[in-house]
Amino acid sequence: MIFFATVINYIDRQTIGLLKPYLEDKVGLTELNYSYIVMAFAGMYALGYVVLGGFIDKTGTKIGYSISVFGWSVATMFHALVNNAFGFAMVRGLLGFSEAGNFPAGIKATAEWFPKQERALATGIFNSGTSIGPIVAPLLVPFILGMYGWKEVFWITGALGLVWLIFWWIFYEIPSKQKRLRQSEFDYINQDNKTKITETPVIKLKWRQLLYLRQTWVFIIGKVLTDPIWWFFLFWLPAYFSDTFNLNLTRPSLHLAVVYTAATFGNIGGGYLSSFFIKKGWPVLKARKTTLFIAAIAVTPVFLIRYTTDIWIVVGLISLVIASHSAWSTNIFTIVPDIVPKKAVSSVVGIGGMSGSIASTLFPLLVGSLLAYYKSSGNISTGYNILFVICGSTYFVAWLIIQLLTNRMKPQGS
Repeated sequence: MIFFATVINYIDRQTIGLLKPYLEDKVGLTELNYSYIVMAFAGMYALGYVVLGGFIDKTGTKIGYSISVFGWSVATMFHALVNNAFGFAMVRGLLGFSEAGNFPAGIKATAEWFPKQERALATGIFNSGTSIGPIVAPLLVPFILGMYGWKEVFWITGALGLVWLIFWWIFYEIPSKQKRLRQSEFDYINQDNKTKITETPVIKLKWRQLLYLRQTWVFIIGKVLTDPIWWFFLFWLPAYFSDTFNLNLTRPSLHLAVVYTAATFGNIGGGYLSSFFIKKGWPVLKARKTTLFIAAIAVTPVFLIRYTTDIWIVVGLISLVIASHSAWSTNIFTIVPDIVPKKAVSSVVGIGGMSGSIASTLFPLLVGSLLAYYKSSGNISTGYNILFVICGSTYFVAWLIIQLLTNRMKPQGS
């Protein structure tokens, strides 16, 4: 269920990037006002992360997730009611705020339903929705656009979340309330409660108290330095292929499908790898950090894009980056319930997600200004190459800081 919600979440946020070249003619979007639209989404996503993270901790995953999905589905459909940059910025802000509930709810549900040794793989499976959504969107959006029109793209994709909501409300419950669950299954899920793990004595922590914990800053750093990179590839990658290789985005794109398919392998592979290390007897944090290190190193070949003009070599290099980011994302999310008390998981995810989204709010301003400058001089590829250098270095910097923060840190209870 969380996987499908994440797929829908990313279809809804991906539509604007795929429609960007089309909307440039229809409603007069420019590089700069498109960057402002992305900033509106990111800024409200930041606010939604911290608001909905705390809200989900209070109301629980069933109710909190339901409200989030309903909100972003309606916001997606509202896109069909606007026809200028300001209107798109307004509805994208509403979409960003409500979509922010997906990961706090998903991570909390994973902590409720899986023991530690399986959480990374479970997170990898549902987090692969962040790649399946962008795979489906380049196939679905051009089809709807060609058959009906751009407004219908938003009406139809927005309705997907409302369908999902029916099944979520019928089938989901926490383990202690799930009537379909056998006692042996319940005991397996809660096996970590029976092990002797050092537990922080403070169970209920306020938002400002969480900011004093190194555990919270591990997640903040992991998001602040890498979220903007993912959003750059999510919102500008279609335009990059269009600008650099004249890719026609009004038709289904095999190139984009291949790139985002790589994210699925990264999500599941990253989750499997850290879980494999744990099952081999590695300490939990060592397993997570080793996987993060491998992902950080694997991102660096993006530097090589500037030396090739072959679109499929570029697809291969960006696919490696996307897969590596996905492995990073899976483990940076999974590390939260490893080091934070369960009742504070959604709040910490909300704080870190908010911080990453604030960084993602500012980064599009750099992207838009840089690309606008080089586009006006007829050398937009240089602008993209500068951005690729930034993308290739931030993960390793983030890993070094996380390594310092987690030195001698012990895991929490489940």
